[in-house]
Amino acid sequence: MAKIRTKYICQQCGGEHSKWMGKCPDCGAWNTLEEVVDVPQSPAQQRRQSMLGISPSTHNTHTPILLPQIKPLVQERIPVGYAEMDRVLGGGLVPGSLILVGGEPGIGKSTLLLQVSGEIAKNVGPVLYISGEESMEQIKMRAERLDITGEQLYLLAAVELDVIIEAVNRLKPALVIVDSIQTVLAGHLTAAPGSISQVRECTVQLMQLAKTTQVPIFVIGHVTKEGTVAGPKVLEHIVDAVLYLEGERYHSYRLLRGVKNRFGATHEIGVFEMQGEGLVEVTNPSAVFLSDRAVNASGSAVVVSMEGTRPLLVEVQALVTPSNFGNPRSTTNGIDHNRLVMLMAVLTKRVGLAVGGHDVYANVVGGFTIEEPSIDLGVAAAIASSYREKLIPADMVLIGEVGLSGELRAVSRLSLRVREAAKLGFKRCLIPSAGQGNRLRNEINDANLPSDFKVVTASSLAVALEIALH
Repeated sequence: MAKIRTKYICQQCGGEHSKWMGKCPDCGAWNTLEEVVDVPQSPAQQRRQSMLGISPSTHNTHTPILLPQIKPLVQERIPVGYAEMDRVLGGGLVPGSLILVGGEPGIGKSTLLLQVSGEIAKNVGPVLYISGEESMEQIKMRAERLDITGEQLYLLAAVELDVIIEAVNRLKPALVIVDSIQTVLAGHLTAAPGSISQVRECTVQLMQLAKTTQVPIFVIGHVTKEGTVAGPKVLEHIVDAVLYLEGERYHSYRLLRGVKNRFGATHEIGVFEMQGEGLVEVTNPSAVFLSDRAVNASGSAVVVSMEGTRPLLVEVQALVTPSNFGNPRSTTNGIDHNRLVMLMAVLTKRVGLAVGGHDVYANVVGGFTIEEPSIDLGVAAAIASSYREKLIPADMVLIGEVGLSGELRAVSRLSLRVREAAKLGFKRCLIPSAGQGNRLRNEINDANLPSDFKVVTASSLAVALEIALH
């Protein structure tokens, strides 16, 4: 009989160690090492691997194959029925792909994938929805609320990995949904469900199942207190694509953001709105984000952010008030706080606005979060507008990155940004001029702008503010 060994696995990063320690040497987290019994491979596990097409007797006999001798895959992508989600996936589902969908509790992950299941079952083929958290009666109630008929939608309430694999091999569906991966249990492991060992082993087995059966599998992952999927590095390295469903709890809009995608572009986003009948696509998100804009208020500017290949126009607001305390405070919502502090320093040093002694609040309307530096000019202009009590023209869009010397730096894909602004009815666009040269003129000419649209350039933040706040 083989000797049973024990090992200690960090529940934060997945690192394995031979002895227990209070602090994980890999990630530095405290009290995260959990003892796990390293059981030798049993006959049942060998049978499980044979079901997936991974026979131990033949796995090591594979010989290398020359690249020209490998036949390329000619399988077409499967549309999920929602253009916003197809955009994030790179054009649709790839057969045999494993996709992780993460998000905060109650954000709409199960609702979105149940809607996708209904569309695939109606247009493509049978779908197997596996739930380890809800009963089949609960899922049916949600499906009725979403008006999903489900003639080919099969429900399975199970957490055992063996049962899931057997059901997939027997049904041979067009799509599999696993809700959620933290509830799936591999019987040959002694660790508790949701632990790093279970999550990693179950994800690997599902990945092998997807590759051998050519069935795409969606896996829902819970989010930890830090805002990441439990076992983030373990899961992100295994799966083919990672999608995050984001949004403020008190806003109706949801953003489906692609963080990793082996079959398409990353950082693409799809915009949905949570309504009574479920998640509804937002085909023109820029117009939605600007629908409630107050055009006669100071401290408001419109910026253009690139999310993947899509330009989005959003409103940035700023409020500057005298501080009633010794230490002025700055608060942000949807903008990096360190970036705001840097812009305040540039405004103070290079432009001469004494905003350092005031409380500064910056906000992106609609619960949207922007990390791109091209919004620097818009944020700085909104702060200056609130400080000087002067309005930024309602038909002007501001694009540009601000440097520490107060200069305006070039941004990428300028023609797409300017074209989107013109399409939504704006008449002027303030952009950087430094370092552009002929490239700037070519990009503007390629944008095919209307005759009444005017592009204004500025070399520094001070010049730009003089133009925007004249």
